[in-house]
Amino acid sequence: MKQITLFIVLFISGVSVFSQDDQNPVKFSNEIRKISDTEYELIMKADIYEGWHVYSQKTADGGSLPSEFAYEKAGEDYELIGETTESETIVEFSDVFEVDETFFKEHAIFTQKIKLLKPDVNQVDVNLFYQVCKEVCIPADHDFSFMLDGSVATNTKDSVDERSLAMGSTLKLDLKNKELLHNVGEDIGAASGLWVIFGLGFLGGLIALLTPCVFPMIPLTVSFFTKHSEKKSKGIANAMLYGFFIVLIYFLLSLPFHLFDSVDSQILNTIATNIWLNVGFFVIFLFFAFSFFGYYELTLPSSWANRMDAASTKVGGGIGIFFMAVTLALVSFSCTGPILGGLLGSTVLGEGDVATNLSAGMTGFGVALALPFGLFALFPTWLNSLPKSGGWMTTVKVVLGFLELALALKFLSNADMVAGWGILKREIFLGIWIVLFVALTLYLFGVIRFPHDGPKTKLPPVRKGIGVVSAAFSIYLILGLFNFSSLKLLSGFPPPHFYSIFETESDCPLGIDCFKDFDEGVAHAKKVDKPILLDFTGWACVNCRKMEANVWSEADIYPIIKEEYVLISLYIDDREELPEDQQFDFKFDSGRIKSIKTIGQKWGTFQSVNFNAASQPYYVLLSPDLEVLNNAVQYTDRDDYRNWLLKGLQRFNEITAD
Repeated sequence: MKQITLFIVLFISGVSVFSQDDQNPVKFSNEIRKISDTEYELIMKADIYEGWHVYSQKTADGGSLPSEFAYEKAGEDYELIGETTESETIVEFSDVFEVDETFFKEHAIFTQKIKLLKPDVNQVDVNLFYQVCKEVCIPADHDFSFMLDGSVATNTKDSVDERSLAMGSTLKLDLKNKELLHNVGEDIGAASGLWVIFGLGFLGGLIALLTPCVFPMIPLTVSFFTKHSEKKSKGIANAMLYGFFIVLIYFLLSLPFHLFDSVDSQILNTIATNIWLNVGFFVIFLFFAFSFFGYYELTLPSSWANRMDAASTKVGGGIGIFFMAVTLALVSFSCTGPILGGLLGSTVLGEGDVATNLSAGMTGFGVALALPFGLFALFPTWLNSLPKSGGWMTTVKVVLGFLELALALKFLSNADMVAGWGILKREIFLGIWIVLFVALTLYLFGVIRFPHDGPKTKLPPVRKGIGVVSAAFSIYLILGLFNFSSLKLLSGFPPPHFYSIFETESDCPLGIDCFKDFDEGVAHAKKVDKPILLDFTGWACVNCRKMEANVWSEADIYPIIKEEYVLISLYIDDREELPEDQQFDFKFDSGRIKSIKTIGQKWGTFQSVNFNAASQPYYVLLSPDLEVLNNAVQYTDRDDYRNWLLKGLQRFNEITAD
């Protein structure tokens, strides 16, 4: 989930494309176990390529597509005994769909018991529809055949009738300039993802430096090293070592999370999925916030700091300096603890390896805290330019308190959506945030006061400037509440648009007029003489939604799609059955025969046959006469996507001008 300021965590992954007909990240096998003369156990196994996962039958509604089994002639030749059971699954919270998703990694085993109703039954056929995902999601199906007498299963279909051949031929396009499709556009990765988190941790550390628990320690500690060393170089080395130990301590604090992760890879993600843990974090962050507001002091036992301080004096040398760094971490906890809590919270709410992300953030935090001790040791005259401690540090703490409240609300929102309470719909969430940031604005301008605020004085320019920023952000939220702004800065943080107190449904992405049938879309493109944006998408496609929300909605892209192109959106995972007269069997060039019974099966086969691809999102630009106008692209950034659209338009104009 993408967060804001200190709490932003963004990972974007690349995608891969392969032919659905001859490659698959899932390899299936099956076996049958005889229980009695009339009862059998059907065992269906899936070996899943590394990095991919297949969704369970029991994954939550509203998220990715579950696995579904269809037992042919069940109730006629045999009956099912109980439900189809599954091997061990993994549960994770989806930030995009806002539900718990259940899936398999590496291996999946499904088992179904049956009882024969007819003694002459020798073969049982089962069809599995499933969705396999990595950075992209691919809906697919697989047929299992079980021979009760142990013989080799035979394909029940080795040919298709003339009607199916005719209908199948309509799926094959006579594309011109097709060689461009072999040059799929480069995907934008997130190689810098950990650096982003490191930077956010560093920002948190810089904020912590400005608090009354840390700021006064800087000149005192630097002076201690420079004045109590025989040589200046020795004092600088000690200060540098002190800074190194600060970084090391905060890095070490993240190591237990790696241990937890090695025991159970989902233990940290549980925080983002468990209702009551989310409520617990909500309460903890409220507690942090009110400590920043000055209603009570949040401290560790003073005996801990005293022991570390005594140890640093007795031991001396490098070990003594280490204990000095530990003492700083302990005595500054009342200010750094809530900030570190925010860092932990935002890391857990984000995507990717939680423990690694947390280590990057904690290291960045430690580097920011350590930096001034090394710099001021090297340039001691800079100490004279430091501002004096005072009421401005109280202002920093109160501002952090408001930010803690904003983050706390996110945890309550997670619990609300998972539990389905409906108490924090998008408009209510934004309304509370508006109240929080308006209150912050009033505080910064001196209208609201807190217990540890000093006597009223003239407001410094910096505080007024931050107040203006807070007021502007409040207005930004208000515009978003009334849909005058898309709130892209907050993308993924408030509840999604569909989690609204109003019913908001649209047949097409972003309300753009689109066609869900290829032939109808092409006919319209010919009528209006416009190029086609062919959008292979899915209802449960995460990256499709991200592209629509973060790229298609851009002010310089949205009008191009809406006004210059005819949009054809084909949903590969649509499970709605086709009318019976439109169902048929499709025979691939390899000889494999696939039954086309649903809308998704039709368009999935259409994509595979014509574009040798099976992943979504997958975008193709075509002329109404089916000339490919540019290379196909998948998940990409706004600039590349805009240039891709414009290049396609340019090529279309060249064709029509000839």
